[in-house]
Amino acid sequence: MFIQILHITAAVATILTGLVSLLKPESVTGFTGLHPEGGRGITEIRAVLGGFFIALGAFPLFVQSPIAYMMLGVAYLAIALVRGVSMFVDKSVTQSNVISLVVEIVFGIILVIP
Repeated sequence: MFIQILHITAAVATILTGLVSLLKPESVTGFTGLHPEGGRGITEIRAVLGGFFIALGAFPLFVQSPIAYMMLGVAYLAIALVRGVSMFVDKSVTQSNVISLVVEIVFGIILVIP
């Protein structure tokens, strides 16, 4: 039961991250380092950081399948792996990147636990 609560919490946090990006795309620039140029850039933040994250978080809640939560966890771990390598390759070990990396690893581990 406790792990299910953690799964739901991670999925809801994913949705909330998406909602912020969708509804207030300019607000994520300081944390992400992304600085969109014009409408096209704003649309990209809304679509990928917004819509995609909302769908990633909502699907496991909708289907209530352990494999759906696991897939979300694998996605978080893949993002963490790429971010971790990229932080050193790109010399971007910043506070926001470290926070994101920790959250991705924690959510990833929580979500892959059946």
